[in-house]
Amino acid sequence: MDQLEKINFRCKPTFRDVTSRAPRENLVRHHWVHRRRQEGKCKHCGKGFQQKFSFHSKEIVAISCSWCKQAFHNKVTCFLLHHIEEPCSLGAHAAVIVPPSWIIKVKKPQVNAKNSSRRKKRTSFKRKASKKGFEDIKGRAFVIKPISSPLMKPLLVFVNPKSGGNQGTKVLQMFMWFLNPRQVFDLSQEGPREALESYRKVPNLRILACGGDGTVGWILSVLDELQLNPQPPVAVLPLGTGNDLARTLNWGGGYTDEPVSKILCHVEDGSIVQLDRWNLHVERNPDLLHEELDDGTHKLPLNVFNNYFSLGFDAHVTLEFHESREANPEKFNSRFRNKMFYAGAAFSDFLQRSSRDLSKHVKVVCDGTDLTPKIQELKFQCIVFLNIPRYCAGTMPWGNPGDHRDFEPQRHDDGYIEVIGFTMASLAALQVGGHGERLHQCREVTLLTYKAIPMQVDGEPCRLAPSLIRICLRNQANMVQKSKRRTSMPLLNDPHSMPDRLRIRVNRICLQVYEGLHFDKDKLREASIPLGIIVVRGDCDLETCRMYIDRLQEDLHSVTTNRDHCQEQEGYLPRLLSSQRLNPRWCFLDATSADRFYRIDRSQEHLHFVTEISQDEIFILDPEAAGSPQGGAGTGMPDLVVEQPSGLSEWWTPTCRKRIVSDSCVPGRLSLQNELSDNRQDSLSSSALPSPVSAEEQALVHAVLDGDLDKVTECCEKGARLRVQGPVRCSLLHLAARAGHGEIVAYILENGPEDLLDMVDRTTGETALHKAAFQGHRHVCQILVDAGACLSKRDFKGQTPLEIAQNTGDSELASYLETCQAKQLLSNDDLETAV
Repeated sequence: MDQLEKINFRCKPTFRDVTSRAPRENLVRHHWVHRRRQEGKCKHCGKGFQQKFSFHSKEIVAISCSWCKQAFHNKVTCFLLHHIEEPCSLGAHAAVIVPPSWIIKVKKPQVNAKNSSRRKKRTSFKRKASKKGFEDIKGRAFVIKPISSPLMKPLLVFVNPKSGGNQGTKVLQMFMWFLNPRQVFDLSQEGPREALESYRKVPNLRILACGGDGTVGWILSVLDELQLNPQPPVAVLPLGTGNDLARTLNWGGGYTDEPVSKILCHVEDGSIVQLDRWNLHVERNPDLLHEELDDGTHKLPLNVFNNYFSLGFDAHVTLEFHESREANPEKFNSRFRNKMFYAGAAFSDFLQRSSRDLSKHVKVVCDGTDLTPKIQELKFQCIVFLNIPRYCAGTMPWGNPGDHRDFEPQRHDDGYIEVIGFTMASLAALQVGGHGERLHQCREVTLLTYKAIPMQVDGEPCRLAPSLIRICLRNQANMVQKSKRRTSMPLLNDPHSMPDRLRIRVNRICLQVYEGLHFDKDKLREASIPLGIIVVRGDCDLETCRMYIDRLQEDLHSVTTNRDHCQEQEGYLPRLLSSQRLNPRWCFLDATSADRFYRIDRSQEHLHFVTEISQDEIFILDPEAAGSPQGGAGTGMPDLVVEQPSGLSEWWTPTCRKRIVSDSCVPGRLSLQNELSDNRQDSLSSSALPSPVSAEEQALVHAVLDGDLDKVTECCEKGARLRVQGPVRCSLLHLAARAGHGEIVAYILENGPEDLLDMVDRTTGETALHKAAFQGHRHVCQILVDAGACLSKRDFKGQTPLEIAQNTGDSELASYLETCQAKQLLSNDDLETAV
C-alpha cells in the first residue's frame, strides 16, 4: 500500500464520503487500472492482448475498468482520452451491483459540553426520537441510502470460508472483484445481522448464501429475528458437503469452477419460491423420573429446521463426524474426504448395530394418529421428518408415490411434513434409487423419547436426553430457485431458427491435460481425443445428451472387446482412437466462455441445453482418461474407418464401408457408425445368420444399404437369401429398419422368414423395432407393428420400444406405440394379462 500511495494510485471507490460537497447522483465513473496481464480482447480494435510471461516485465499491456471490466490496449489509438471521464455502466451485472453512491460514510459526531447541555434542556418528543435514531447508526461506519429503480436487484453475498473444504476464500475474492466489496461479507469475521440491518431498506434486495445448508439456515434465522418486510429471497451457492437444499432449488450438489459471472446471472434471473420452516419445541419427558433424564443434553442445537429432522442411525453417524471434525479440523479440509469419513463411520455403526432398538424407545403421533405400533412392527432404525425432497447428499427418501392414494408427491412449500422410516436395508437402497417406508404427511408431530437418542437438525447433531418434542409449521421463507436459461437459444417465436437435429462431435479431455491447459482454449481443443458423433434434437438438454454419450461409449467398447471374435468370424472391425471406457464421474465442459473451459455440475445438467455449451462439438472431462489418443495423433475421427482388418471377406469392400459411414448422417438419435457394434447380430434362436457366399447375396447386402428396392428384388429372383447377415453381423431387416428404408423393410417381411421379425441381438437384445424406435423412423415402426412385431419385448437394458421413444423425447412415436401396445394387450386371450 505504501508503494501505491507513492504513485498516487487510488483504489476502486466503494462508498461516498459525506464531507464531499458535490451533489449526490447515482452516477459512477470508470476506474481505470493499468494491467500487465489481461485476458479477452480489446474493446476498440477487437484484438487480443499480448501476454508478457517474464516475471520482471513491467510493461503495461492493457487499461481496464475495475467496474465494468472493459479493457483497451495501452495505445493512443485504442484508449481515447474521452474514456477517462465518461460514466461507467457497471457492466453486465449492473442490476446486482450496489453503486458506491448508495453507501454513505458516517461522519463521527463531535459533541462539546455546551451543545450537550443544550440538548439536555430540550425534552420534546421530536428531539427524543431523532436522538434514538442517531443511536441506531452511531456504531456503524456506513449508512445505505438507496436510489430505487425497478430494474435494480441489489445483491448481498455472504460467504462461509470454512464450508465444504474451505473453498470460500477463493469465492470471496472473486465476488469482491465482480461486485462492490462492501456488498460481500465474510461470515467468519462477523455474522450476517449487521449487514442485513444496514441493507434492510434497500428495495428488491436479494441474498446469496455461499456455504452449506447450515449457512443458509443461519441467514434465514437472522431474517426472522429482524422481521424484514418484505423478506429478501435467498439464493444458494453450495460449498458444503450435503447441500440438499441447494439440490432442491436446482443450485447443484457442489461448486466446482463455474464462472462467477454465470452465477450472478442465475441469481438475477431465478424465480422466487416458498420454503416451509418448522419449529422444534423441546420439553423434558413428563413420564420419566428426574434421575432418568440426566443422560445427554436437554437442548437441540437448533430450534428451527428447513431440510429435515431425524433420529437414529444417520444422526449417530453425523454426530461422530461432528465430534471428529471439532477435535481435528485440519483433517476435514476436503469435500471428498468428508464423504469418505461419513462412509467409514456408517459402516462402523452398521457393524455395531448402535440403533437397532430405536423403535422400542420412541412414540410418534402425527395429526392425532399414533404411528408407534407400525414403527415397532417394522423395527425402524432411523426416522426422518422431511421438509424437502432431498436428503443425505442428494437421495430421494420419499420417492415418487405415483398413483398411491394415501400420499401426495413431496413439496417444500405445501405446509406438510413427510414422516419416513428406514431399516438398514432401505438406508442402503437409498444410494441406488430406493426410498424409505412412507408413514405420514402431516402438519403437526408429537415425538416422545424414553432414552438418550442421537438426533440431527439440518445436519447439526446432538445426543438428546429423553424428551417431548413438538414439531409445527413456523413460517415460509422466500428462496431463489435456479431456472433454465435460454440465453444462447434462438427466439421461440422463430420456428426456422431452431434446427430439428444437431450432429455433434464428442471429444474427451483427461483431467491432467485440463488442469494444465484450461486457460488456453486452443491448445486444450487440440489435445482433446475424438470419441464419436451423436445426432440429437435441437432442444436437447445435457441430461438427455449424457444418455446418448454413455450409449455411444458402450458401443465403441463393445467393438474393441470383441476384436478377435470379429476377425475370426468375418466381422467388422473399426480402428478406435479412443477405446478406453469413460469413467462414470465424467462431466461436461462449457466451451462458450471467452477465457477458458468450465466444468458443469452433473446435478445441473437438466438446466443446460446442448446449444448453450457448444455448437458443433462437445467437450467432456474424464478424470481417468489417458493423456493422448491411442495409436496416433488423434486428428481423425474414430468412426471414419481407414483400415481393413485381416480375415475379412473379399466382398467387404471399402465402397461398402464408406456407404455405411455416409448412411449414419441421416436424422436420428445416434449416427450409424456409432451403432455399428449394436448390430453385431447373432440370433438367440437356433437358426444363425449365414454369411453371404455368392455374388448375388453380396449384391443384395449392397442394395439394402443403398435402399435400392429394384436391386433387392432382382437379387432375390436370382436366388439370394434374405436370411444372410450384413457387413456388421446383423440381419438385413435390422439394416433396413435402422436406415429407415420402409419399402425394403416391407419387402423383407413379406418374402423373408418369419423369425426375422423379432430376432434379437445377442449383445444388446434389441429387435428391429428397437432400432427403428431409437432412430425415430415412425413409418418403419408402423410397418413392423402392423406385421406383428412384439411391443413388450425388452432389450438387455430392460427397455421396450415404447420406453426408448419416451426417453429420446419423440412424443408422437411414443403416443403411437403406447396405443398399439394397449391394443396388443387387450387382444390377448388371457384375461388376467389384459387386466
